[in-house]
Amino acid sequence: MLQSILIKNIYVIDKNYSCDKKYDILIKDGIISRIAGEIDECTDITVNGEGLTAFPGLFDMHVHLRDPGLTHKEDIITGTGAAAAGGVTGLLCMPNTKPCTDNEETIRYITDKAAGTGVKVYPCACITNGMKGEQLSDFEMYSRLGVKAVSDDGRPVESAGMMYEALKKADEKNILVTSHCEDMSIIGKGIMNKGAVSEELGVNGMDRASEDSITAREIALAGAADCRIHIAHVSTKGSIGFIRDAKARGIKVTCETCPHYFILTDEKLRLRDADYRMNPPLRESSDVEAMTEAVKDGTIDCIVTDHAPHAASEKADFEKAPNGVVGLETSFAAAATYLYHTGKISLARLAQLMSENPRKLLGIDPVYVREGYPADMCIADMNMEWTVKPDELHSKSHNTVFKGMKFKGKPVMTISDGAIIYSDPQIKY
Repeated sequence: MLQSILIKNIYVIDKNYSCDKKYDILIKDGIISRIAGEIDECTDITVNGEGLTAFPGLFDMHVHLRDPGLTHKEDIITGTGAAAAGGVTGLLCMPNTKPCTDNEETIRYITDKAAGTGVKVYPCACITNGMKGEQLSDFEMYSRLGVKAVSDDGRPVESAGMMYEALKKADEKNILVTSHCEDMSIIGKGIMNKGAVSEELGVNGMDRASEDSITAREIALAGAADCRIHIAHVSTKGSIGFIRDAKARGIKVTCETCPHYFILTDEKLRLRDADYRMNPPLRESSDVEAMTEAVKDGTIDCIVTDHAPHAASEKADFEKAPNGVVGLETSFAAAATYLYHTGKISLARLAQLMSENPRKLLGIDPVYVREGYPADMCIADMNMEWTVKPDELHSKSHNTVFKGMKFKGKPVMTISDGAIIYSDPQIKY
């Protein structure tokens, strides 16, 4: 039976309430029963919300849980644990598992294993069978199973004709197509951004033309088909320029970026540390500025993590290591530090980017800190200053680009369907 919870003196991020006034929140039977200036009621749990802020539960629509098949890196239980510690109550997990998510058995395996974790996990299914780019997957089956999105993330759909057909089939089933924009013939053997740093290090670079060209292709296809397209992990000023222009022309394009793309540059690669390698790679200062501006002006719809765990042994060799970084436990803090505390965006905009928009794009019921809605929230201390220590992360892997960095703002409690699924040791109740 769910416990009743009373949270006292907390700020609420919701259009129905003043952001500079403190409220009490009463939770009963998993529902936000009442929000008021003062609530005097005996409950099972009372939380002191002084100095804290209640956000709608975060949703990360780009996560690699590595389960099934790659569970030495992460699994559904550890991944959802990391999500909960990051204030995330829902996520979309990418399909490049083993076997990949192109069949009913794997889809059901993921949803069944995630049940009971408190984090709602939605499998993103493959666009093509086996992610081989040779034949479209069974979109009819996906629709029947309630799949919300498809992608061959980790690689592009190389055939424009096949992607065009995928857009149309997905549109018929109200499934979102999300594209990993990368031209493999341009990338070659590149392992980091192609530029001055890669040249100085003497390693092959990833030319930004790879991302830009496929972004432009996907926009052209979506425009021709009059269908939705979502561009994953945007990292270049060129791509964001194409997207901004396409939106202005009424093309149904949306996009996401990750905190590392609006915070860090390829200068980090001078350390020859593979923890700073991901795909797309860290770019240059002009790209960081472009991502920040795109977050501010609304071109970017969502902030995601592209949480991609790898074992320490796999990341040991700078040039041979696989691409990918973890991010579930740092994304809110990174965005709060570099976007909110710098005055670039409001807390309401932060909630829109990390909670409202991802659910809206996927056709998932919205989450609000509002009377009558399920109690699904991220409670954060916006003034907590802390240092990222990889060994303290809940993820099975610790390959974070933010190691040693100081952030301001941190989720300290996560509530899902009225149950506390994560609580920082500092929170007493």
